[in-house]
Amino acid sequence: MEPNPVIIAATAKHTASLIFLHGLGDTGHGWARTIADIRGPHVKVICPTASTMPVTLNAGFRMPSWFDLRTLDATAPEDEEGIERATALMHELITNEIKSGIRPDRVLVGGFSQGGALALHSALTYPSPLAGVIALSCWLPRHAHFPEEVKAPLDLPIFQAHGDCDPVVQFKWGQMTASFLKTFMKNIEFNTYQGLSHSSSEAELKDMRAFIERTLPPLK
Repeated sequence: MEPNPVIIAATAKHTASLIFLHGLGDTGHGWARTIADIRGPHVKVICPTASTMPVTLNAGFRMPSWFDLRTLDATAPEDEEGIERATALMHELITNEIKSGIRPDRVLVGGFSQGGALALHSALTYPSPLAGVIALSCWLPRHAHFPEEVKAPLDLPIFQAHGDCDPVVQFKWGQMTASFLKTFMKNIEFNTYQGLSHSSSEAELKDMRAFIERTLPPLK
């Protein structure tokens, strides 16, 4: 992870934090403004940038990546060490927010594509109850290790979203991930966006805004 995440401060008293992870080849700047536009004034936004590394899937070209992607095939071997290393960094970001005085249940994590995969993996393996997780156009990495490695409460709110025309992370992957998660997690919503490819949309952002409002409401 690069040393300087993009941080957009809360515009009112800071009582909640939202950590959002970009997709392969992007940076923290890619999503920061979009996320800032759909959060409440009490929510601080943190968008880290992944370290640059050679990515097998892209013929070894170097680009920002949370872990190596070897292939986008459900049965292929994964970069388990890289996923675990990235998860530890993510857990550190979450812990830093808690140390600064934000309750764990006021920290929401999310991400798009590879970032969504890491957010999902990190939220499920974090030992304190977080506010929830936003998993866009993604999958659950190291799925063979679940549900054994779940440390989160089973009612952790999970917002999953996927376009049904996604040519990169296939829609059926999102569906399979949601079906699998539902076998052990109790609070999942899976949203389908018709005609959407590997990107976001106004409709998806509207649903994300509602989820953020529900999981990080203003403190009375």
